[in-house]
Amino acid sequence: MKAIVQMEHITVEFPGVNALDNVQFSLERGEVHVLLGENGAGKSTLMKVLSGVYKRNAGTVFVDGQEVVFTGTKDAKAAGVNIVHQELNLVPYLTVAENIFLGREPKKNGIVAWKKLFQDADYILKKLGVELNPKAILKNLSVAQQQMVEIAKCVSQNSKVIIFDEPSAVLTPLEVDELLKTMRKLADMGKSLIIITHKLR
Repeated sequence: MKAIVQMEHITVEFPGVNALDNVQFSLERGEVHVLLGENGAGKSTLMKVLSGVYKRNAGTVFVDGQEVVFTGTKDAKAAGVNIVHQELNLVPYLTVAENIFLGREPKKNGIVAWKKLFQDADYILKKLGVELNPKAILKNLSVAQQQMVEIAKCVSQNSKVIIFDEPSAVLTPLEVDELLKTMRKLADMGKSLIIITHKLR
């Protein structure tokens, strides 16, 4: 089976620091792959190359068999690669549904089709097994619930590869268990997941 992601000979240099040196990485379809290591090991740097945040100094990246050169996160998202950062990229005063489809709202005659927006958001949340009201205001939700909104946003963008950067850092043990259940659902849907962590459990 051809890997969904193949990274070969990746090198990243910052002033005075060789952050990555000739790194190889591959990810299969439907695989949940953990990048485990202490702070400063280069886990996030490698994934920021894959998600278009950093440019590489050397090496090649393939996504779905095609060689890619990302100039930013927009290019990566277009290729199906998305990242859920520790600092969630959401708007606190908008609804769950608006956050999921921000900038991509369904419209009719140039006006947001609110009924369809809430229906589409509800469909994705139910598909993930997440019990959330699409009309709820984001700032009223827990961090764990907001994380689920970020995941639903990735699904709405048809992401093939979803990277989680230290997703359990601010969650309780019970919330971590719920997150892992959602990750298993994503893998069952055919998504490929990368979890960056320094927590062995």
